[in-house]
Amino acid sequence: MLMVAKGAVLALFALSGFLLGYRQGHELYGLALGAAFGIITTFSDLILRKVDFGTLVGGLIGLASGLLFAALFLVPLNLLLQDEVGTLSTFAIRGIFGYGGLLVGLRRGKGLTLPGLLGILRGRGFEENLKILDTSVIIDGRIADVCEAGFIEGVFIVPQFILQELQHIADSQDSMKRARGRRGLDVLQRIQNMSAITVRIIEEDFSKIKEVDAKLVALAQLMNAKVITNDFNLNKVAQLQGVTVLNINELANSLKPVVLPGEAMRVFVLKEGKEYNQGVAYLDDGTMVVVENGRKLIGRTIEVTVTSVLQTTAGRMIFARAREDNERDDARTGK
Repeated sequence: MLMVAKGAVLALFALSGFLLGYRQGHELYGLALGAAFGIITTFSDLILRKVDFGTLVGGLIGLASGLLFAALFLVPLNLLLQDEVGTLSTFAIRGIFGYGGLLVGLRRGKGLTLPGLLGILRGRGFEENLKILDTSVIIDGRIADVCEAGFIEGVFIVPQFILQELQHIADSQDSMKRARGRRGLDVLQRIQNMSAITVRIIEEDFSKIKEVDAKLVALAQLMNAKVITNDFNLNKVAQLQGVTVLNINELANSLKPVVLPGEAMRVFVLKEGKEYNQGVAYLDDGTMVVVENGRKLIGRTIEVTVTSVLQTTAGRMIFARAREDNERDDARTGK
């Protein structure tokens, strides 16, 4: 059906070009020109499919603004210039202003969305770098600390369906879920009170989409926004669909201090490890330290030497030996 429609449009353009050329006595030129315009028109959807809404609208507005400024600029100039010079100058100035306006519009319109355009028409300014908060990151609470430290600022978008999910968790019969939901609402209120952050609650919903994660991705695509989350699955799904994700867990892992084999540290051996005779300790940032032969040292603060570091999807694990074991081995080998 689509190919039939494209063929009909191409034939219509070719026929129109032929008729216009027939009037001027250049039938073949008219036919070729009409066919060329028909081909451009029928295949323009392939080009427009790769251009987002904001870029297209921004380019059109920029081009129109450039031509308008050129027309205003030429009003006094045409009175001073002669005919031939004036015609050449008019063409050049319109080309320069129009092209400049088009470039500015394409660049500025990249972050423009339909809700943003409606906001501009209602008197609100143009907004860039929007961030959508996920339920998990609100309940987690670390996002408030990151914002308070000044590392993230701007406009946070909280959809109504996220608020409803938070309220549902806060009203749960399970005491643990209820506490997590209420903490999420407290964290959201804390972010709202920050001067560098603007929290906007929007009514935008997608009735045909049932999953909350899928709604978040669709909203981020619509608003050209980033998603802030610590949900591993949402992170992967959003990235596959071209949505930028700010993952709090990845941020926390990247900020952990670098530990190299051979370095010494003091740890408190908290419990027994999974393997035989192992002890487990934790650093202040939550990194697990597996102490070889550390089972007998449970409940003590000891000096350990790092033997290796393992980076996993869940975080980082450090393997170490008690310093007294290292000294005993060195004495035995005569080092």
